[in-house]
Amino acid sequence: MKKLLMLGGSHSQVPVIKAAREMGHYVITCDYLENNPGHQYAHEYYNVSTTDKEAVLSLARSLKIDGIVCYASDPAAPTAAYVAEKLGLPSNPYQSVEILSNKDKFREFLKGNNFNVPRAKGYYTFQEAKAEFHSFKMPVMVKPVDSSGSKGVSKIDSIDRLQEKVEDALSFSRVKRFIIEEYIENYGYHIGGDGFSVDGRLVFWCFANEHFPVSRINPFVPVSASWPCAMPERVQDKIKHEIQRALNLLNMKTGAYNFDIRIDDKEDIYLIEIGARNGGDLYPQVINYATGIDMVKYTIKAALGENCSDLTMVEPKGYWAVYLLNSQEKGVFKGVDFHEEIQKNIVECELLVRQGENVSALTGAHEKVGIMILQFSSMNEMLDKLDEMTKWVKVNIENSLVENN
Repeated sequence: MKKLLMLGGSHSQVPVIKAAREMGHYVITCDYLENNPGHQYAHEYYNVSTTDKEAVLSLARSLKIDGIVCYASDPAAPTAAYVAEKLGLPSNPYQSVEILSNKDKFREFLKGNNFNVPRAKGYYTFQEAKAEFHSFKMPVMVKPVDSSGSKGVSKIDSIDRLQEKVEDALSFSRVKRFIIEEYIENYGYHIGGDGFSVDGRLVFWCFANEHFPVSRINPFVPVSASWPCAMPERVQDKIKHEIQRALNLLNMKTGAYNFDIRIDDKEDIYLIEIGARNGGDLYPQVINYATGIDMVKYTIKAALGENCSDLTMVEPKGYWAVYLLNSQEKGVFKGVDFHEEIQKNIVECELLVRQGENVSALTGAHEKVGIMILQFSSMNEMLDKLDEMTKWVKVNIENSLVENN
């Protein structure tokens, strides 16, 4: 029985923990939240932060593990690569994962290798950013360099709110650094989705259309992703080419990726993020429905150095989506109303809070109320419904009726 160390035991990581046990492996989880739901499915749990590289290395060495898995977690991706590299386990290069996991380093990598990249620069303090703010073309994005789930991300078009947004970004940064970057107007849907490389070659990809809320809280948190991708095939081919070029330059090996890509009106490709890990929020599960490809199992096999060469491209069949049930206001959760027009599309639905519990407004993907997998009969039905979810789903909060979008 092979020993796998899983970095994290959150709701998003339960599927990989269960899958590893089903595959006959001995599963050990670690993170700093002992009540995370995934730990109950592991053989052992250790209260060690997944971002503390040296502590995880010490734990992994003492346990004599055969592989380490970072699933659906940006912060833990460098730790997994660092520990694997130190112990001689299968992994992507630590230095490359560090570049992919820090927005300022990734922007510098893209610029240095002639990719399309918005003008961007990293800072430690508001005063540093204020001194150079007017050199940027407005509007600009303010982002923590190392957060995920759109936490601390905002768009501004004047210096008036810079300090407020910098403080918000820094509050979500572990290394206390942020970037300012010029905003790229999107052509069509923002592109998300997952992919997988074997020996450095991108052998599987499943691009998604990402859908965003009309929100005064944080309109940059994707609340839904849908498959298949609505972009023309020529654009998807360009996306794949640019991803492969990045993987080659970074000397990536075998493993999963999560994508965050924008396309401008000239059909130029901007690689905003390539996460060296699977997508969260049930992306791999929806992709499995759409293609039959189980990326969870391939992620486990890759971590153990097992042969993944049978993984090949499969185009999605049907029309599938994931949707985050959410509230745009904080309050006491009272339940969810589903219109009969959306009920017929629901394949899976899980609430993550109970009636009577407090919920927060959606400032990041971590504050979702629940999650659904949906199936549709056509592309038009899927895109029309997902772009107007206020018509079909309402999350009830005490003292207010909050509509989803």
